[in-house]
Amino acid sequence: MKIGLEVHVALPTKTKLFCSDLAYENQEEPNSNVCPVCLGLPGSKPVLNETALEISTSIANALNCKISENTWFVRKVYFYPDLPKGYQITQLDGAIGIDGYVDLNGKKIGIRRVQIEEDPARIIREKDYSLLDFNRSGVPLNEIVTEPDISNLEELKDFVEELRSILYYQGVNVNQELKTDLNISLAETRVEIKNVTGVRNLISAAEYEIKRQSAMIKEGKSIKAETRSYKEDTEETVSSREKETEEEYGFTFEPDLTFYSTKEIKPQNPVIASKVAKGLADKNQYSEKTIKELIMFNKRNMSLLLGVNKEDFRKAVSLIEKFAAFGIEDYSSGEFNSMLKNDITSVERPAFMSLLGREKAAEANIDKGEIEKWIRYVLSSDKNLLDRGLTDPKVIGFMIGQVKEKYQINGKDAADLIKKVIKDLQNK
Repeated sequence: MKIGLEVHVALPTKTKLFCSDLAYENQEEPNSNVCPVCLGLPGSKPVLNETALEISTSIANALNCKISENTWFVRKVYFYPDLPKGYQITQLDGAIGIDGYVDLNGKKIGIRRVQIEEDPARIIREKDYSLLDFNRSGVPLNEIVTEPDISNLEELKDFVEELRSILYYQGVNVNQELKTDLNISLAETRVEIKNVTGVRNLISAAEYEIKRQSAMIKEGKSIKAETRSYKEDTEETVSSREKETEEEYGFTFEPDLTFYSTKEIKPQNPVIASKVAKGLADKNQYSEKTIKELIMFNKRNMSLLLGVNKEDFRKAVSLIEKFAAFGIEDYSSGEFNSMLKNDITSVERPAFMSLLGREKAAEANIDKGEIEKWIRYVLSSDKNLLDRGLTDPKVIGFMIGQVKEKYQINGKDAADLIKKVIKDLQNK
């Protein structure tokens, strides 16, 4: 089995790739954050956002790529409503980074290239018609193209987490849904699933496609080279069109732009959280898995754990977990270091807040709407608790304990909120 990805990542710039329109702000009203360049109007000329070039250089460096000393753009020619000028400005041979890799537990997953390109417009499909919103048109992207080195679903999951973590430490907003083209071949023929959005959908699409191709091979059927789409509602892939070849896109040099030198660009030092986690685990004789969970997508946690000595390391991990469990996100490094001096092993939230010096503020800022929302979430997630509801005192007692552990609230008020939410949910 061979799996390869083409991952599209939105770059954290203020403005778009080839014009001065805002990349992510003022997006609410459709087609309000546009200009002649975004709309592909005749005579409009692109001007490269140099910040996008600098960020892309750092990302390519973090993925162990060779940085091209001179980089350039091409036109990828295809006709679709989201590209009114009839082509997308992207990169190919002149990509910003080539021949890189991601180290996945000792196995190198090759990165063929990291290229810069513009995002097309957004298509909103209704039942009988489609709408176009060009606010997204021109948002700067990196397309990260892997080699087909991923061998199974577990590797795919691990690779996506590792890649997202690397991007997070390069300043990318990884909470934005990744858009990925997924290439899978169980035999000699490669099948591509286009435009899969989100990590969950990517894994689901891969699972379905592996089962589909496996069944065809067992039945002695040949697998056709094609492009497929992923349907979120049915969690299946469906045939879309025959697979395009590179030649069919008619790549040509982009004459409205020039060659760009990277010699003066100094990439950010890459932070690889998985390597940091391994180092901390070895140094402090602690669970690497636990440390990875805390720091893969949390810069503050990494900074705090790197700053404590071996004697305090276990307590530091427990303290970070306590802050998270109690829903306290705005603590300072000073508060953290002060709390390290206390024994918080079996401390519940009220006592914890008292040690933190926030008990009065917590009482004054009780948001009953927020507590109700959290109770609703817990009960909706556990049908057994909701079904037993008001008829089982143990449920109320259990939920009171859960609420008091998370929020600074007395038992009677907690019980009243729990009963209210149970009645609301049971009456639906």
